Amino acid sequence: MGPRRLRSILTVLNLALLILFPVAWAAPLLRAGVLPFFGLSEISILSGLHSLWTGGEAALAIVVAGFALLAPMAKTVALALLHLSRAPLALLPAVQLLGKLAMADVFLIAVYVTIAKGLSLGRVETAWGLWLFTACVLLSFGIGVMTARMAKRDGLG
Repeated sequence: MGPRRLRSILTVLNLALLILFPVAWAAPLLRAGVLPFFGLSEISILSGLHSLWTGGEAALAIVVAGFALLAPMAKTVALALLHLSRAPLALLPAVQLLGKLAMADVFLIAVYVTIAKGLSLGRVETAWGLWLFTACVLLSFGIGVMTARMAKRDGLG
């Protein structure tokens, strides 16, 4: 596959993330309930942020919003600018840092699920939104790696 074709594919996949990330933010990450006999409440990234914000945990809500919303979207926009030759290659290390911040959010969610299941205080199930968000972050990671390799080998311009 030629460098132009690869660049086009990476650009399309990356731009798709501009739609997929917001869907993942609204999608249910978890279903949680206190007792197994009652229905489970669905928790999304957005509903979790809302609960943190209205529950008096504004600082934590801001940190989570940075990891889950701002870092992935900033990385996606920065990669798009690189792919479209609208940003300098010097931006690439910052893009890679943003990707690491987004991965931190997936890790934190996994830790929370593990802790909740380990405490056995209720019932916690993962939902499709967690898989979608994780897939988006991993796709973004892959696009970033391929972009860095392409920039090193062929340049992006």
